[in-house]
Amino acid sequence: MFTGLIQSLGQLKSLGNDRFQVSCTSSNSHQILEDLAIGDSVAVDGVCLTVVSVLPQGFVAIASPETLRRTNIASSPDASVNLETSLRAGSKLGGHFVTGHVDAIGALATSTQTANAWEMRFTAPATANSGWQTQIAPYLVSKGSIAVNGISLTVADCDADGNWFEVAIIPHSFGETNLRYLQPGSLVNLEADILAKYVAKFLRSGGSKLHPEPWEETPAINSLAGITPDFLAEHGFI
Repeated sequence: MFTGLIQSLGQLKSLGNDRFQVSCTSSNSHQILEDLAIGDSVAVDGVCLTVVSVLPQGFVAIASPETLRRTNIASSPDASVNLETSLRAGSKLGGHFVTGHVDAIGALATSTQTANAWEMRFTAPATANSGWQTQIAPYLVSKGSIAVNGISLTVADCDADGNWFEVAIIPHSFGETNLRYLQPGSLVNLEADILAKYVAKFLRSGGSKLHPEPWEETPAINSLAGITPDFLAEHGFI
């Protein structure tokens, strides 16, 4: 689990197949390297990877076939990547809950600098790709949260179909992440808010019956009125 608050930038290098080396050479790399151990989780451009080898100035991680299919990590050799170590119990949660499990690959459409921010529009695929569903439209809402390359951002605007969304980037976030390197067409990893996913699943298993899964055993509810404090507590939300 992560927060979407980037701690450092690193350099990604493919070692072939599913192995990647991340070099940590920026001035704040100590936030990543301090106490780093084999088996730890690190978000690399929003992708949760497990450390299999610790280097003097970085680490080596292995990506599963599922990760390679769903993210742009394999298509970004020698790329500058955002890094964040996993959330520790008792730490401040300044962003939002980010799992590191990418939902879709989006792309930067436009980036406009204003007096005190950068207004960036990203495309958000709404169709199936390579046999798995990349649609994140149901989870995009104005003023909701989304992770772009692992960065916790607030959706400023989005279209009804969820084909695009806009965010406003403050100078600190722009200067401390790889957003400043993006050009129109640059690919980015997108992760929708995990809380939105759980709410959507509750609704699918309830009265709306939107695409219910045959293996789901959550008791159906007849309306939104059925979502009570007792119901949420029974299913682990309170």
